[in-house]
Amino acid sequence: MVAERGVASERERERSTMASTATSVSSAVAAPCIVPLRVTELTPESFASFGQVIDPQPDGSRFGPLDAQLDLSRGIPRFYIMRLQNRTLNFGSITHHAKTTQCLGSALGRPWYLGVAPPTIIGANETIDPKKSSQVLKGDGYEYLPPSVEDVRVFRVEGPRFLKLHAGTWHAGPLFEDPSMDFYNLELSNTNEVDHSTYHFKKNDGIVFAVDNSCFVAL
Repeated sequence: MVAERGVASERERERSTMASTATSVSSAVAAPCIVPLRVTELTPESFASFGQVIDPQPDGSRFGPLDAQLDLSRGIPRFYIMRLQNRTLNFGSITHHAKTTQCLGSALGRPWYLGVAPPTIIGANETIDPKKSSQVLKGDGYEYLPPSVEDVRVFRVEGPRFLKLHAGTWHAGPLFEDPSMDFYNLELSNTNEVDHSTYHFKKNDGIVFAVDNSCFVAL
């Protein structure tokens, strides 16, 4: 009987070890890959593929290329202050608005971050590489390709400046370390309801980006 109990105990330990190993393997498979993303130095040139950096100008300056070049022609413009709370410096998804430009800025000039990727909307007369035809996604009246992992950048914004995003620019954020922050936002009144396409890196590619704010990359 003692020997039988010993064998039974050994089998229980084996089953427990196997279950623990299976759980660990399952967790490892399910866990996303964390991709560190160095902060790119924010300049008008480094941000040009994604939009514009808008800085203060003297009062009375005439309209010109330093001003936000807006396209709000497809609806009613909406300018409001949005309060965000409990954000982290990680993101596993990214969004674009195909039918409007967008402006974002910190109401108090506190530091914040924005992950971005260039627009991937397919033009009406654009020819797609046959190798990518299976990747084409459909929006509301348009088609687009997923953003490339290699094209994702993150920028740090601070002080009295804001960002204007080109129509179609992929963006994740605002991201910040403060408990909460207020941002002014200029888009269309129904942007979040009818013009909000999201790509999920975590779900589709097993990737989560983590902002590495310990150093800057100059382009």
